[in-house]
Amino acid sequence: MTIKELLYMGADTLCKAGISDCRLDAWYLLSYYMNIGKNEYYKNPDRTVTAAEVSGYNALIAERAERKPLQYITGEQEFMGLTFKVDNNVLIPRQDTEILTELVIKHASGKKVLDMCTGSGCIAISVAKYSEALSVTASDISQKALDVAIKNAEYNNTDVVFVLSDMWDNICGQYDILVSNPPYITCNEMKSLMPEVSVYEPHIALDGGIDGLDYYRKILAGAEGRITRDGVVFFEIGCTQAEQVSRLLKEYGYKNIRVEKDLAGLDRVVWGHF
Repeated sequence: MTIKELLYMGADTLCKAGISDCRLDAWYLLSYYMNIGKNEYYKNPDRTVTAAEVSGYNALIAERAERKPLQYITGEQEFMGLTFKVDNNVLIPRQDTEILTELVIKHASGKKVLDMCTGSGCIAISVAKYSEALSVTASDISQKALDVAIKNAEYNNTDVVFVLSDMWDNICGQYDILVSNPPYITCNEMKSLMPEVSVYEPHIALDGGIDGLDYYRKILAGAEGRITRDGVVFFEIGCTQAEQVSRLLKEYGYKNIRVEKDLAGLDRVVWGHF
């Protein structure tokens, strides 16, 4: 069997399994497993593959056919130009969250930043990497998630303080910037998530309660005395939640509240000053 035939066979298996990006995913898995780029592949698409290569590649294809996310198979995801290690203890970083992260970076110079519900650490680590923040602290309720985040901070050579905490329980001091991409999927939405999310990604990082707003309420309720005067709060939101989250910010005394859209033109970030 040639490497081209192996790639086609992998793509066909994924297409039959209902994977929407079957050909692209088949290529990513081939590139990952064989450690080759497109230039190397196209130089010799008819090279013969070994039985071990066929077996190893097909094992990865079988995992993807079971709807396991590509990123959990390869163990990494690119975000803000950095590589983040991921496993099923953390959400896979999404491009939409770069909108939130870029906003924080613009405001972080000389500021103390707190990232709540940090997961893989992608927001906190990117802020530490690309801004001149005075300090960056990141918290999560899951020690397993923090273990991943700590490795990512080391891998990307950034200085982030990680705290195991259920919301504000173990958070000390005041912060100039609070950023969070909290669980915000409603109970009803949880029932209709695609298998890649519902089966493999951690529900604790997804489920925001009946209306999806539980964690915004918890964060804002505990923020009094923790956010400096003129401090800023940045939230990622579900695309239908801008009005509700903006209203919550107003109820807790925040002003100059703004909504930012993602690249698809959907509401994605709500932020305001204390």
